[in-house]
Amino acid sequence: MGGIGKTTLARVVYTQMSPHFEGKSFLADIREVSNKCGLVSLQKQLLYQILPNECFNFFNVHEGNAIISRRLSSKKVLVVLDDVDNVQHLKCLVGRRDWFSLGSRIIVTTRDEHLLQSYRIDDVYKPTTLNTNDALRLFNLKSFCGDTTTKDDFNQLSEYVVHYVDGLPLALEVLGSFLCGRDIIQWRSAIERLKQDSNKEILDTLRISFDGLEEREKNIFLDIACFFNGEEKDLVMKVLDGCEFFPDIGIDVLIKKSLIKVSDDNQYLQMHALLQEMGRKIVEEKCVNEPGKCCRLWKEKDVHHVLTKNTATEVIEGIIIDNKRDSSKMLNLRIDTFLKMKKLRLLKVLCVSNCDDIKYISNELRLLDWTGYPLRCLPSSFQPDNLVALLLPYSHIEQLWKGNRPLYKLKIINLKGSQNLLKIPDFTTAPNLEVLILEGCTKLVDVHPSIGVLKSLKLLNLRDCKSLRNLPTKIGMESLETLILSGCSSLVRFPEIDRKMEHLKTLDLSGCYRVENFSENLQQAKLRPNLSSLFKVIVGRRKNPMPRMLPSLLGLSSLRELKLRNCNLCEGDIPRDISSLSSLTDVDLSGNNFISIPASLTRLSKLWFLGLSNCNMCTLGEADIHGLSSLSYLYLTGNNFITIPLALTQLSRLNFLALSNCKMLKSLPELLTSIADVRIDDCSSLEVVASPSKVCNLLDFGLIKAINCFKLAENINALTLLKKHLKALANSRKKFDIMMPGSEIPEWFSQQKSDSSIKIPVPKDSQWIGVACCCIFVNNDASRDDEHIGCGAIIYCRNSEEASCNGSNFRGKNPRRIDGSGWLVDKRFNHPIMKDHLFLRYWSRNKVYPFSLEDKYGHCETNNLWATDCSDEKCYELEVSFSNPNDEDNAKVKKCGARIVYEKDLKEIKELQ
Repeated sequence: MGGIGKTTLARVVYTQMSPHFEGKSFLADIREVSNKCGLVSLQKQLLYQILPNECFNFFNVHEGNAIISRRLSSKKVLVVLDDVDNVQHLKCLVGRRDWFSLGSRIIVTTRDEHLLQSYRIDDVYKPTTLNTNDALRLFNLKSFCGDTTTKDDFNQLSEYVVHYVDGLPLALEVLGSFLCGRDIIQWRSAIERLKQDSNKEILDTLRISFDGLEEREKNIFLDIACFFNGEEKDLVMKVLDGCEFFPDIGIDVLIKKSLIKVSDDNQYLQMHALLQEMGRKIVEEKCVNEPGKCCRLWKEKDVHHVLTKNTATEVIEGIIIDNKRDSSKMLNLRIDTFLKMKKLRLLKVLCVSNCDDIKYISNELRLLDWTGYPLRCLPSSFQPDNLVALLLPYSHIEQLWKGNRPLYKLKIINLKGSQNLLKIPDFTTAPNLEVLILEGCTKLVDVHPSIGVLKSLKLLNLRDCKSLRNLPTKIGMESLETLILSGCSSLVRFPEIDRKMEHLKTLDLSGCYRVENFSENLQQAKLRPNLSSLFKVIVGRRKNPMPRMLPSLLGLSSLRELKLRNCNLCEGDIPRDISSLSSLTDVDLSGNNFISIPASLTRLSKLWFLGLSNCNMCTLGEADIHGLSSLSYLYLTGNNFITIPLALTQLSRLNFLALSNCKMLKSLPELLTSIADVRIDDCSSLEVVASPSKVCNLLDFGLIKAINCFKLAENINALTLLKKHLKALANSRKKFDIMMPGSEIPEWFSQQKSDSSIKIPVPKDSQWIGVACCCIFVNNDASRDDEHIGCGAIIYCRNSEEASCNGSNFRGKNPRRIDGSGWLVDKRFNHPIMKDHLFLRYWSRNKVYPFSLEDKYGHCETNNLWATDCSDEKCYELEVSFSNPNDEDNAKVKKCGARIVYEKDLKEIKELQ
């Protein structure tokens, strides 16, 4: 990606490293110089910079190669090749490794990661955009003539620019330099102009990468910029493949050139906002005065102009119809709205719309995405030969079309929430259909028998099709991974499975209580051992169904997740042989009836999640639970425990224990410090929580959440509980939270304020070990589903010396966010908090000062492209806040306090009464 700082970083490294080499060369702008002057001129420049006292006369790259390899093979050199975009640049300038002496270093900057991979570069570093704090510092440095602190009157405007450029250093420098020395009126004017037209210098720099693409890759880039930024990768890939853009290679090219990226979970395609703007400007260049002549339409005002003035042309390939300006107003479409759009590939209608009829939609459509489609069927003239994805959620459709249609390219149908749907089509001509979502189609009674033989189908979702009575008598969907029939309360028969469904991972039969033949037909399925992700069988109100059904699980040696919630199971219903499912990692048996933990579960050595909530349990039983050696999460909420046995300490890897709403629970035993997170909300009888074990486990975080535990608060105050845990854990936990009833902030918190935030000075000595803070809070609105209490901290540092950035001097106040996390405290997680509660948080010194650590090279751990020495930063103030002024869902904070914690503060600890 252009402007991210590759050249800046390379120059810094070159300057720092060059004294350690016999010769050095920095070849800048190789792409541009090569195009203008040729590679021979670059070869001569390389030789001249390393051997300045010699003259070289050659006229082709082959002679140059020979001279470079002969004259430099005995020299230890440092060479930087900046902005390489062709492998020939590397071949002719640095050739092979033996061209240079041992210890030489070659640094290459490029926009194309694949070029580095193809030339087998040893190490690749990918610069990232700046985080918000560093971006603001760089922008202030340029806009306020060397001062990194924002002037008060310009705060909001500076933050807008930083948000707009999304951390791109080039844009920060260009815009900062442009605004430097101008008054606030001029700033506002410039920013308003920026909202309409971005800076040309920035967009021109970004466009260089686009101009080097092949035609199909350009189309992929423009489609993503105009329609698919932030969309699901799998859907976009299918649509682009249907457009014959070959996205498997095209997307990879764009990623390697940093024009797009994929989210961390590999689910979504993402494009930087400035790259998206650049792509959209390229589209607009061809139709400045008449949007109807644009190949892609996404701007609401342009689309409104085209639809109301009827200026559409055949050029239009994609259009988004939305009505954000007046979302409450119905959008009325004419019968001939799409008549002129003969080449339309992509149609997205995202607003509430109405029309009496639609005469025509293009047969070139690959994507038809129309939420709330208002008609009873698609136009009779529509031939979906090219259609890849049909997305009509919450539509008024009764039947897609009459008769058979060619559906050979169709891969996705989503009719979720289409409550008028009466009939689905014959899928005989849709052999490539992979996803069929009919969730919430409440009038659907039958499905076409052809659904049972869709060999490519991976997902079939019929959740809450409450009128559905029959499925095909036989199904043989050999690629099926997920089958969801939960809530199909009228379904009376489960299909016979006539062949192996060896890819099935998820089977959800929740609430199918009328079905009578589960067991025999599931056993006919001959499910293979690689049913590895999830087998979820919940049958609601059926009478004692599970003992007949569970034996069908026993051959599933690769089964990982087993969820049998609310199945009216008793302890004896869990077969002993379940322990043979050696790959099980996740078992949820909540909502059943057990006296104690079923003994057959305790031999599952790989189990890491066990849910036994609301099972009427009074004890964990006498089973030897040490066999659950991998268990990390244990949910026991809503049971009838009076105490928890010490056997729990056998679970050495347990780090999450949920006991909320155990109304009879009176005491907790000494718990392992490995248990970082303890939830005991609404344990109304709880009186005692023992001190943590002396066994230490190196975890960064800890929590005791005891909302509405009023008896516990009568026996031990929150501060004592905090001190007890800090004495055991202060050296291993970077953060620890406690939430429990309390109406007064302890005097121990030396700084207090009747507000939701407080500032305290950071001591200059090195004896303090952490920071503790506290607030009093209650629910603002107990009926809300999303209320939360947070605790954030910002530490302010100041450069003690002037530091240099590209020749400029600066000094200033640098805010750094330490934390901003919090907890939901709404009715989904606990009873309303109507009485005062305390929220205590402790940060270790290492949490407050993470940026003072040095990496293996002895440099600050910072994302700055311009770096100051860590020792130059002196931190002098910490601001703690328990609410976000921009968030309406905060709990009500009445008062807060904070204190710098020293070792001596933990010595005086009162014993529990």
